[in-house]
Amino acid sequence: MREIVVLSGKGGTGKTTMVGVLATLGQDAVLADTDVDAANLHLLLSPVVVEKEPFFGAKVPVVNRLKCTDCGICTELCRFDAIRDGEVDEVACEGCGVCFHACTAGAITLKDVLSGHVYTTETPYGPFVYAELLVAQENSGKLVIRVKEKARQTAEKQGKAWLVVDGPPGIGCPVIASASGADLLLAVTEPSAAGLHDLVRVVGLARHFRTRAAVCVNKASLDEAAALMIEKYCHEEGVPFLGRIPFAKGVVKAQLKRKPGMKNEAGPAAKMMQEVWQRAFALL
Repeated sequence: MREIVVLSGKGGTGKTTMVGVLATLGQDAVLADTDVDAANLHLLLSPVVVEKEPFFGAKVPVVNRLKCTDCGICTELCRFDAIRDGEVDEVACEGCGVCFHACTAGAITLKDVLSGHVYTTETPYGPFVYAELLVAQENSGKLVIRVKEKARQTAEKQGKAWLVVDGPPGIGCPVIASASGADLLLAVTEPSAAGLHDLVRVVGLARHFRTRAAVCVNKASLDEAAALMIEKYCHEEGVPFLGRIPFAKGVVKAQLKRKPGMKNEAGPAAKMMQEVWQRAFALL
């Protein structure tokens, strides 16, 4: 099984659109959405949930008042002012566990907190795994890892040749967790100075982890000069450049109709996305 992770460095470049197009090409693949803070690929794929798995990503302290001696050590050591007079402010608490380890009376225990859910689904285009964090929950890096574990297990169980991941924006913890183990990072950028800036960061991330990267420019016709600048950067850095996708209003129209293929609505843009995917698969 080979793995392609679609990244961008910033939001709104078209990662999910690209993966949605891939879903319709009939590849022998499992799809996954690891943008667990704001997953949206499921909106295009119309999935039917096969399995819903709870995710416990955090722990919060619980004080046993019968054991508590009111020594105040936990309050003194908590850097987040989350515990006072035996009461825990779960909003302020970061779950670091200092109070638990410092309590000489053994009055504090740590309980698991339900942080979100992982969904294993079937779609008209094949298996798909995604997750959602509950409101105000963190630990998204851990949840990303679990999504990929489930997606890999599904791919191995069904004998799929590919795992294609719609990654989160940026280069932070969730992105690093998404990129782990990938054979190719496909960076989708946009024709702007900000797009190039964030692309440079993604390429740097790929090099740091010694993972191959490739690039395409989405909405390239909005600024041909900027698109050419990005293509030039790729050639100078030895990064495979897979193509320029023109801007098309039909992309949005197709997405509103939950049509990830977009062939009729987006025309040349959809065709170019398909060509980018063909070139990406040819690299592996």
